[in-house]
This record gives sequence, C-alpha cells and structure tokens, in this order.
Amino acid sequence: MIQRRMLLAGAAGAIAAAPGAARAQGGGKPVRIGVLNDMSGVYSDYQGRGSVVAAELAVADGDGRVAGRPVEVVFADHQNKPDIGASIARRWLDLDGVDMILDVPNSAVALAVAELCREKNKVFIGSGAGTSELTGAKCSPNTVHWTYDTWSLANSLGRALVERGGKRWFLLVADYAFGYDLQSSITDAVQKAGGSIAGAVRHPLGTTDYSSFLLTAQASRADVLCLANAGGDTTTALKQAAEFGLTRQMKVAGPVVNINMIQPIGLRDAQGLLAVMPFYWDLNEGTRAFAGRFQAAHPRHLMPNDMQAGCYGATLHFLKAVAQVGGAEDGRAVVAAMKAIPTDDPIFGKGTVRQDGRKIHPVYLMQAKTPAESRGEWDFFKEVGTVPAEQAYRPLADGRCPLVTG
Repeated sequence: MIQRRMLLAGAAGAIAAAPGAARAQGGGKPVRIGVLNDMSGVYSDYQGRGSVVAAELAVADGDGRVAGRPVEVVFADHQNKPDIGASIARRWLDLDGVDMILDVPNSAVALAVAELCREKNKVFIGSGAGTSELTGAKCSPNTVHWTYDTWSLANSLGRALVERGGKRWFLLVADYAFGYDLQSSITDAVQKAGGSIAGAVRHPLGTTDYSSFLLTAQASRADVLCLANAGGDTTTALKQAAEFGLTRQMKVAGPVVNINMIQPIGLRDAQGLLAVMPFYWDLNEGTRAFAGRFQAAHPRHLMPNDMQAGCYGATLHFLKAVAQVGGAEDGRAVVAAMKAIPTDDPIFGKGTVRQDGRKIHPVYLMQAKTPAESRGEWDFFKEVGTVPAEQAYRPLADGRCPLVTG
C-alpha cells in the first residue's frame, strides 16, 4: 500500500499532516519521497497533485517497498516562493526523514532545493524544474534533472522553426530565473540557426492581461511569437493571442506547452501551435497504458503531461538505485547508482543519466491538431518530427559542470 502524507508550511513554518493520512507500518524507517511543487497557483494543473499521482504509481509498481522498507510519498506546496520552498525542504530533510525531493517547478525554488540536498546529502530530482543550470555550473552529485531543460527546449524548437521559415522571433518572457534562462537559450538557438530576435518583453508570474505585450509583439512584425513562459501564464497568453488574431498572423510556439494548456483553450484557437516535449500520452502502447492508469487515479481525471510522466520515470529509477545501494541514506551513492544503471521504463524507453545528472531521451516536435483532425477528448497533438536523444540536450562538454571529467 502506498503511504501518503501532505506536509504544509504555514506562515510560521509549521508543518502538519493532512487529515486521515496514513503512516508506514512495519519494516523499519520508510524510504520517503517528497513531491514539492505548486499545488494552488499558476502551475498547479501542470504539476500539482498529478505529480504526486505519478510518483505513487511508480511506488505501486514496486509493491510499495524497496530494500526491505516501505516507501512513503509526501507532498507540499512551495507557492512559487524560494524561501517557502527552501523552508519546507529543510524541514523535510532535517526532521521528517525525506530521502528524495522530486519535481520542483520554478527554477529559483529548484536551485535552492538542489543546494540543500547537496548540503544534507540527499537526492534531488527535477522534473518540473527547467533551468539548465542544474546540469551546468550549479550541477551537484546529489541532483538528477529528468524530463526537460531550457537548453533542450530552446534548441529543439528554435532550430525546427527556423528551418520551417520562422526567421524573425518575438519573445514573451516570464520575469524570473526560468524565463531568463529560456530567453538566453532561445536567442542563441535562433541566431545559430540563421534567424533573428525582433524583440522581447518580460511579464510577472501570474499575469492576467497580456494586451500591451501582445500589441508590442504585433508591432514587431515578427514571424514567430514564442511564449517563453509556462503553466497558466502560457495558457492565458495563448488564449489572448488568439483573441488578438496573432495566431493567424504569426507562427505561435511554446517551448513549455502540454495538453493541459490546450484543454481550456480548445483546438479552434490552438490549432497549428508548435511545441516540443519528451512525452505525449498517445505516442505508443506504453504511454497510452500509463495515461490510462494516471487518469483513473487523478482526482480530476486529467491526462498526464511530460513533467508528470517524468515524476513516474524518475521515481522508478530512483527506487532501482536504492535497491542496488541497499538504502537511501547516502544520497550521493544513490545518484551515482542512478548514473550507472541504464534507464528503462514504458514512458521514456531506454536511456541514461549522464555525469552531469542530465537524463537523456528523445524530444518530439508536436503540432496542435485542427478540430477536424482530433478524434476526441485529449487528442490534441500530432508528431511532426523527432530530435534524437544524443542531439536533444546540451553537449556534455559545454555545460561547465565540475563533475564532468575526461
């Protein structure tokens, strides 16, 4: 049986268990996985409880035990605030026996949590986190970056769209670490592919009115409007871009786009949108089987996106490493085992975790279908290209990770 507790950080930093939460019974100290993400804000539909569900499915696939111990999943809301996220993580690591912290969308929070896990010698696995610094200058022997990163998304999307005639770009950028990293990576990728940046504007997290930003984009006469943001910000910006008619005037692209964003907008307004993602629920039999299990277990019966799928794959591989090491107490030893063991799961297939902590797998160029092409609910995207695993991520030598040797 999967053990679940919700750990909440209040204004004074107090942490409490959710009503009716079960505690692990027997078998000694549990191996505890902490899913830390946005449970109530702009990213809550894109990670939120779905990431918890994905981790729980992975635990269930191991019968809820590893190395002779029960496995427990806990979760908390970091509210997109680095101080709150760091406070929860510190409490988890110091007092609550959490062995691995998972997901952590919002790059500023992720970088803080990664440093704490290094300090406490526990494991951090970023699935919702985007910044490529996690495998760059700020890489750690305690960190694995699983699903995607800003370098991968920017280079895959930038190269593909320039090749398809999108030479002149305008960027709508989230005004925090993730957005800055994405802006830099997209600019570099577009220029290397022979395109140019016509302009960029930055917006606060949780913006509700993009009209002034979209008018600036329209005036730039760019070929491509690139939404360099994520979660609810991308959904709102895309919906308003359609209302302004920009989706008919420009190619619209979103490096961090998934099915949760299409559902509230609809294919009439989203059709033609280009995105890159390492997972889509309808890619093959393995992804479809996982999606069916996930949807049945999700409180709102949503389908999984790539970051939630990453929580499943990452948890499976973490538990394999814990089994090999014989426990989760030594985070560096667990991460070393994660790098030594080839990855293999029904979602991402076979792969590896590199020296810098980067998980390697293919990335798919996807296009939103027209309403006429869709076969029904959740049938939103079609694959129009594939970036092989060896080309999808930043070359190991270019990341400046101090762990990389040779």
